[in-house]
Amino acid sequence: MGNFLELLNEGVSYLNNIMWTYVLIALLIIAGLYFSSITKFVQLRYFGEMFRVISDKATVSADGKRGLSSFQAFCISAASRVGTGNLAGVATAIAAGGPGAVFWMWLIAFIGAGSSFIESTLAQIYKVKDKDEFRGGPAYYMEKGLNKRWMGILFAIIITFCFGLVFNSVQSNTISLALNGAYGMDRFWIGIVLSVLTAAVIFGGVKRIANVSSVIVPIMAVLYLILAFYILIMNISEVPAMIGLILENAFGIREAAGGTLGAAMMMGIKRGLFSNEAGMGSAPNAAATAAVSHPVKQGLIQTLGVFVDTILICSATAFIIILSGTYASSDLDGIQLTQAALSSHVGAWAPSFISVAIFLFAFSSIVGNYYYGETNIEFIKKSRPALFIYRIAVIGMVLFGSVVDLAVVWNLADLFMGIMAIINIIAITLLAKIALAALKDYRNQRKEGKDPVFYADSIPGLTGIESWETRKSQKPNS
Repeated sequence: MGNFLELLNEGVSYLNNIMWTYVLIALLIIAGLYFSSITKFVQLRYFGEMFRVISDKATVSADGKRGLSSFQAFCISAASRVGTGNLAGVATAIAAGGPGAVFWMWLIAFIGAGSSFIESTLAQIYKVKDKDEFRGGPAYYMEKGLNKRWMGILFAIIITFCFGLVFNSVQSNTISLALNGAYGMDRFWIGIVLSVLTAAVIFGGVKRIANVSSVIVPIMAVLYLILAFYILIMNISEVPAMIGLILENAFGIREAAGGTLGAAMMMGIKRGLFSNEAGMGSAPNAAATAAVSHPVKQGLIQTLGVFVDTILICSATAFIIILSGTYASSDLDGIQLTQAALSSHVGAWAPSFISVAIFLFAFSSIVGNYYYGETNIEFIKKSRPALFIYRIAVIGMVLFGSVVDLAVVWNLADLFMGIMAIINIIAITLLAKIALAALKDYRNQRKEGKDPVFYADSIPGLTGIESWETRKSQKPNS
């Protein structure tokens, strides 16, 4: 088994090196800049609007049923975004690429926010009704917008394997390492407990997933940010030097000459993408579940999610680690580096706090990731046996991730994340004009002082729409 994992890790690392060095980083930056440009930097112009629409209540369908609200859909995507990438992934990026990696995480978040807006708006436009809920995402807009079901099936298979299985192994891996490091708990039994808890949630459906996520994510994120802010205030005199160190390492001549500039850039972008998921095609699956009056509303909310994830939570972890200096004086990596850094600031109780935080963050990610797989299995074929097998596989991978080596899990995550992003970016580039037309419609209605409402015929020539009424019917959209 050990030899197999070693060979697997070497093969995956080789593929990752080709894809991330020569293909994906350039593609992500070019696509993000393109989407930001054609929307005239919607992530800046509509920043205030994001906070206004997040409090919108879910629209009520003609049969009187209320779907998920904007905030609940936001929490499902945040549950997947806010996880090990924020605590362990940031530490891995700094350990391998130095403080300069943080700058590249910020940059990919800002640029990627444009991609996030496009993909999530498209998910809303092409969503479908599933009983009293909505489903949607890249597979759906590939089929209905591009008329390429084969492309949708390919994406659905990859995201199901990537998020439901591989990424959930990453989450459980980090939970087991954190609890093992803090309390010496056996990683196998940690995996057993996680598997049981996961089963209890994922067999309960999307509403239970939304309810769990809308409680865990906001509370834990706020507590973590308060702690980070406290540490920042206690070290306020060192903050200017820290910012200078980040920028110097991101652009410094010394780093370029030593070859670490490339490491900072690559690690920052890889771990940043893993954390905020902008352009990957994952968040649109959650965006589609919301019952909103206009697709652009959820596009804006998911764009806000990128900023919350990277600019707030990832930065909080980065500041804790850099201010501690532990990244430069130890061989620690991942969650154990974050625990050591926090301990240097607040004392011996830090590992326990991080263990609880990572447990809640990562567990919410497990259930959020699971949902992405479920909705894509439903896209391929509605089959109860297939869904049951998938749920069992998710539980099994949670247990596997709890005991396997960290490097294998992260490398598999990088590989499938990259493949997903390439397929999704091709699709949203081809469909960008639809999202742009929706933004224009939204902007025009806001200028008239209206609360924007979208209809299937709001965009001339739009086809493949199932969940939006035509303007002529004058009924509330469902």
